[in-house]
Amino acid sequence: MGKYISIEMLIENTKENYYETLKQSSQGWCEENNNLNPFVKYYLSILLKVYKEFSERIETVEIRGLNKSERVKDIFDKKVGKISKKDIAEIYPDISITTIEKALSDLLKDGYIKKVGSGRATAYIKKTD
Repeated sequence: MGKYISIEMLIENTKENYYETLKQSSQGWCEENNNLNPFVKYYLSILLKVYKEFSERIETVEIRGLNKSERVKDIFDKKVGKISKKDIAEIYPDISITTIEKALSDLLKDGYIKKVGSGRATAYIKKTD
């Protein structure tokens, strides 16, 4: 799973909860009276999220049979808000940056998405007419 979904990224996105559960699980450590349940529950929730994301990606690729460009377009159908090339590359690590750029260019040309920001802050959003 680690090849397709970054567990580290999910932990990074919830680092406040991560540190809080570590703190809870460490209380009483020296007295051998600590409770690991908060950390185990937190980590199991991360693993569940990994499996859900992986399942969603498999559905997109395997069941729906979308090619790489269609998968990029599908992200805009499923997500709300700004999406960057980096976001797309993290969601689909098997799609090269060049292919992502080509797909984004085609979607821009077709008027399906619009570009917001510039430089490193460049992102794309689905057009709503």
